Amino acid sequence: MRTLLLLLALTPVLHAQAVSRSADGRVYWVENPMPGETFQVYVGKGDVPPVLGAFSAENGRLVFRPRFLLADEVRAIFRGVVTRFPALRAAPVSSTVVEAVYPTADRLPENLLKFYVVFSGPMQRGEGWTRLQLLKANGTPVELPFLEIDQELWDPGNRRFTILFDPGRIKRGVLPLNEVGPALVVGETYTLVVDAAWRDAAGAPLRTGYRKKFTVTEAERRPIEPSAWRVVTPRAGSRDPLTVEFGRPLDAALALRLITRRGGSSCRRRRGRRESIG
Repeated sequence: MRTLLLLLALTPVLHAQAVSRSADGRVYWVENPMPGETFQVYVGKGDVPPVLGAFSAENGRLVFRPRFLLADEVRAIFRGVVTRFPALRAAPVSSTVVEAVYPTADRLPENLLKFYVVFSGPMQRGEGWTRLQLLKANGTPVELPFLEIDQELWDPGNRRFTILFDPGRIKRGVLPLNEVGPALVVGETYTLVVDAAWRDAAGAPLRTGYRKKFTVTEAERRPIEPSAWRVVTPRAGSRDPLTVEFGRPLDAALALRLITRRGGSSCRRRRGRRESIG
């Protein structure tokens, strides 16, 4: 009798335990299994064979990765406990892309104040600062180049996102510029990176990421001189565009809002072509 009691004391108590699944449905696991234990995953009803895949031991878990993604309803059995998982919802497919980043020029002044990122459709708010990077020529990120305010700056349609450079690293004689240095250095080349994981209003990621490469020139401190602009007028009776060459990048959003056409009874205000600004 003493021997029997001893054997019972050494036998571990196996508690019932459910199987867990990752959000994307690609990984199933149980916590702290006993050596040699396993579980089965099934798709479909009736007498069907277990799903094929690979088991591995990872950080105290027994992990199962199916050979193929299981989109239908799934049931998993471990220690006699049946865990059911609903069919996976199809991930939304996005057609949203970055249409442009303004200024469009590839040579920009070291005291550049802002970028505008324009998307082809409405985007979700709250992700901007985790989806943007400014990289140096060697691929390392610039440390905190932007003014990351909690209230993101979007247009009313959530299609244009405004990136403000930290003004403390632009204005001369202020502490951040003196201690940390400028975000942009004359003569250096940088790349603004928009992550493809940025989600649109439907929750889908961008169809593709976006990269804008530019080289930094001397600071631009001259006042704007409209008299120096070159205006190319369309031919009479044609539908050719009116072209204005500014000679340097301007604030695209302000230019589109503040530059208007007047005169003539049939004239009406029309939005300028974005690609002609900056």
